[in-house]
Amino acid sequence: MAGRTITRAHLSEAVYQEVGLSRNESAALVERVLEEVVGALTRGEMVKISSFGSFSVRQKGQRVGRNPKTGDEVPILPRRVLVFRASHVLKNRINGIVEPVDSKDEDC
Repeated sequence: MAGRTITRAHLSEAVYQEVGLSRNESAALVERVLEEVVGALTRGEMVKISSFGSFSVRQKGQRVGRNPKTGDEVPILPRRVLVFRASHVLKNRINGIVEPVDSKDEDC
């Protein structure tokens, strides 16, 4: 996978450039949004971001796994896992598919 990784600093800089808040305010805004997302997921709530996707936490039960080197059975404990499901809009943008313009948006 070639390319760069988008960090909190990149997001803060983008907010600074687009919205015009100060750099400190932009960083605080990005941090607050991320805290809200993490808090909601921690409480077991689903987080939906329109035209992007949804995040949810799923409970996985205990199961038996195998050590690939020895073949020994190893119990895998129950745990919560984060699940991300991309929206159709995001999937289409990633694949270079242009979505038709919604007739309601033409009046704007």
